[in-house]
Amino acid sequence: MTDTDQFSSLNNHANSLRDRFQQRGDLDDLDEAIKLHRAALELCPPGNSNRFMSLNNLAISLRDRSQQRSAPSNLNEAIELHRVALTLRPLGHFERPISMNNLAASLQDRFQQRGIQSDLDDAIEFHIAALALFPPDHSHRSSSLNNLGFCLQIRFQQRGIQSDLDEAIENHRAALELHPPGHSYRSSSLHNLAICLRARFHQQDILSDLDEAISFHRAALALFPPGHSHRSLSLNNLASSLRIRFQQQGVQSDLDEAIELHRAAVTLFPPGHFHRPLSLSNLATCIRARFEQRGDLSDLDEAIELHQTALDLMDLGHPNHSDRSSPQNDLAISLRDRFEQRGVLSDLDKAIELHRAVLAVCPPGHSERFTFLNDLALSVQTRFKHQGIPSDLDEVIGLHRVALALFPPGHSERSASLNNLANSLHDRFQQKGTQSDLDEATELHWAALVLRPPGHSLRSSSLNGLASCFQDKFQQRGVLSDLDEAIEHHRAALELRPPGHSGRSTSLNNLANSLGNKFEQHGVLSDLDEAIELHRAALALRPCDHSDRPMSLNNLGNISRADLRAAKLWAACAEQLKHDSVLIAYQTALKFLDQHVAVLSSSSHHFDAVREATSSLATDAFSCSIRHGALTTAVELVEQGRAVFWTQLARFRTPSDDLAASGDAGKALAEEFKQLSFRLRSTLDASTESQSPHIRKLTAQWDGVISRIRKVPNFSRFLLPPLFSDLQKVAEDGPVIIVNASRYSCDALIILRDQDPVHIPLDITQVEVSELSSEFQSLAAHIGSSDHQVESHKIVVLENFIPHHDDLSRIWWCPTAEFTLLPLHAAGSYERNKHNLSHFYISSYTPTLTALIRARQQVSHNASDEHFVAIGQANPDGGTDLWCVATELAVVAQRITPALSFTSLADSDATVQGALDAFSRNQWLHLACHGMPNRKQPFESSFAMRDGPLMIRDIIRSHPPSPEFAFLSACHTTVGDESSHDEAIHLAAAMQFSGFRSVIGSMWSVDDDVVGQLVSAFYDDFIRVDSSGRLDSKRAAGALHKAVKKLRKKIPFEQQIVFVHIGV
Repeated sequence: MTDTDQFSSLNNHANSLRDRFQQRGDLDDLDEAIKLHRAALELCPPGNSNRFMSLNNLAISLRDRSQQRSAPSNLNEAIELHRVALTLRPLGHFERPISMNNLAASLQDRFQQRGIQSDLDDAIEFHIAALALFPPDHSHRSSSLNNLGFCLQIRFQQRGIQSDLDEAIENHRAALELHPPGHSYRSSSLHNLAICLRARFHQQDILSDLDEAISFHRAALALFPPGHSHRSLSLNNLASSLRIRFQQQGVQSDLDEAIELHRAAVTLFPPGHFHRPLSLSNLATCIRARFEQRGDLSDLDEAIELHQTALDLMDLGHPNHSDRSSPQNDLAISLRDRFEQRGVLSDLDKAIELHRAVLAVCPPGHSERFTFLNDLALSVQTRFKHQGIPSDLDEVIGLHRVALALFPPGHSERSASLNNLANSLHDRFQQKGTQSDLDEATELHWAALVLRPPGHSLRSSSLNGLASCFQDKFQQRGVLSDLDEAIEHHRAALELRPPGHSGRSTSLNNLANSLGNKFEQHGVLSDLDEAIELHRAALALRPCDHSDRPMSLNNLGNISRADLRAAKLWAACAEQLKHDSVLIAYQTALKFLDQHVAVLSSSSHHFDAVREATSSLATDAFSCSIRHGALTTAVELVEQGRAVFWTQLARFRTPSDDLAASGDAGKALAEEFKQLSFRLRSTLDASTESQSPHIRKLTAQWDGVISRIRKVPNFSRFLLPPLFSDLQKVAEDGPVIIVNASRYSCDALIILRDQDPVHIPLDITQVEVSELSSEFQSLAAHIGSSDHQVESHKIVVLENFIPHHDDLSRIWWCPTAEFTLLPLHAAGSYERNKHNLSHFYISSYTPTLTALIRARQQVSHNASDEHFVAIGQANPDGGTDLWCVATELAVVAQRITPALSFTSLADSDATVQGALDAFSRNQWLHLACHGMPNRKQPFESSFAMRDGPLMIRDIIRSHPPSPEFAFLSACHTTVGDESSHDEAIHLAAAMQFSGFRSVIGSMWSVDDDVVGQLVSAFYDDFIRVDSSGRLDSKRAAGALHKAVKKLRKKIPFEQQIVFVHIGV
């Protein structure tokens, strides 16, 4: 066989193997083809007529292999072979333009792998030179147009020069004209033109470009029937464009078709095929888009699984970094999305790790480096928002600065980069208050706005960012021109966000806030009036029960918090203006309060958020309702906005017997609610940061079953704030008096069983009540010291304003705000020959109306199963000894033993766990020990046991069996949080929440010298069985009243009124 024959045989065999590789994707075929091409080249020394062909064939195969494997040597060798081949085709040779095209294609590949700008510029120059050598009717002119268009498109992506993209489209259109229907290359021309049009749509938001791109993709797909090797690529391209149109227009059918097309493409790439990973990744991206549309977490989980599978398949081979980076980045984005849904910090950390890995293989000059920098910045910023680590925000700013450096003036992405950096700097200003950050953010927003002229889709975002900076400048410096600038830009942003725009609510609120500030400066009522109307319009766009509210618990929390803030501002503005919308504003704010609290974990960790959210909202709403003559509304609103922590926690214990009795469906729902409530409460009891995803999942399930329960007839208001018709039941056993202190007025409202509430205005201001309570707290701090006497008239602070009867009657006090610190049960003038309130009424307290109603609804235990425990700790860990405890327990034992099964727990047995165990076995309790209030961290308020503190958080996790009565013979058991009186987080309230229907607690220090006398007198009257032969917890208030009356002349006045009764 001659060398020529051997060359032909080697060359033909190699070409056949390469063709089979292109069909099946088997790299072994390509490796064998390269080996044969090398052998063929050895038979073609310089001067051989086949040398050009052999150089070219080997170079093309090496380029193919470089696209499968990341070894740079393959592509470097291909380029060198093409350069040598080009020297064999001098100017004038008919194959010179073909050789130029081949060299340009390899240079283009190397640019895409390594980001060397000169490679891309050289490729374009070779393509331009090749095109110039092809006359209009040359058969290769169309491919030359196509190649040049592709390179120009890549350079546009790199540098953002619009003329490059326009020229690319022009070249692809010219190429398509040379490929009429039936031409073998028509499909590739359709594809390339579609890709460029889609890119221009991204730049200019011209929808016709995207529609035309989809049309060309469909035409290309029609040329690839089932079985065609290029059908999978065409399916992928059409799917990607449909997904983009879905993101633009929200037409669900576009997304559904895109997913269907991607699934079809995946089936065309069996396991082991080189293109399978990319196809899986594209499908994952579409499924993630469906998650964003519908909120189904299973879609997000599937997307993450597909992305991970795609990356695993790349790892199995020799991964090509330029192919791997985008799927890796997409996986990171999906993990960040899942973190925002479920709060699993490991998802976010993994996302950041992946983003960093992507950047590591995309050095400066890489075409997608900006995208990857920005995505890493977003993930780090997300972590900053959740953990508040300042270094994270600093890194975000650094990343955005690097990204901005990639976009010189004139680049199409520069405005986005300016905006990102500005927002991050503004965040840091709000974090640290550094003026230079705010000044730079303002300048960057200005620069971005200039690049977003009227008509630009993102102009409203720049206007909003700029306005926010000027608003903060005004608040920082007080310069009125800054406020005017803020208002001007907020108005301009609002005009660009018409009804239906997702950002309209934000713009309405922002403009309203700025106008509210302007009113405060100038006092122009029209500004305040407009602010109110804007707040009202903003909140109307997102009612509490809106079906489009976000699926994410995190997002819902953020939005409800923002809406709550807006509604409170509306109410404050309306109060100033005496606007007729003020009561609606309060009602709206309280609805958002309920929504905001509902998405918080019902644990002490979130009490700060609860405290901030509630503030004086309920008491101001009560006052507003009173002033508008809406007395029943006043009752509903004050109940809805106070003790929200207890309210939320009590929802887990809501009885469902009536629901279970409503039928089989109701019975199943009742059982599901009971089980979910138990699981969620148990999880919250053991709440840790790492368990928060589980809490969120359970909360979502719990909300779901509540929604289904509300669809059952007669259960439409299940766990909703009660109406007055429900709350009026609180007065079944006697009037309940709400005593309210607000900055706007102080009022008492008497709730009666069978008539409308009675309003009694109080001739005192909230400031005066606050001063009185402060004075009283100062006096109370000295109560119990041996050398201090407190004059009675300084303790009692209210006149007797309740109508009285001749006989003793029960009344219940429900005080708010600073009134909670005062002994209302001791109200009176205390003048000689004058009666005080205690002469006519037996007083009890309740933190909320619902708490008292719930206590009355609890079913009493069978008398034969009831047990009484007395717990005493005279020698607590780290505390002073209490000499009277043993005597006190003996007194209780003597009185109780004849009537009830009795046990005593004292000294070394009175430990934290011992007390909790006793709670779980007994219905009646007497507790004698130190009470340790913590007014700054109220959940750490405690009873002092032998081995440490028995805290409120321990008590609310206990589950006593049908508890009846607790006498808390300890100091300060009704003393709660110093800055949130209305939340009633104190020891006595914790006992009531745990189920004790009747509780006796103390308002200040208990005097050891007299407590034994009071306890003895109390139990002397209390231990009387009713007709059924059992004790009655309802008698506790009367027994306390009689004990105090009996000892009135024997004990100091402050000890006569130190104990109060709470409950039935």
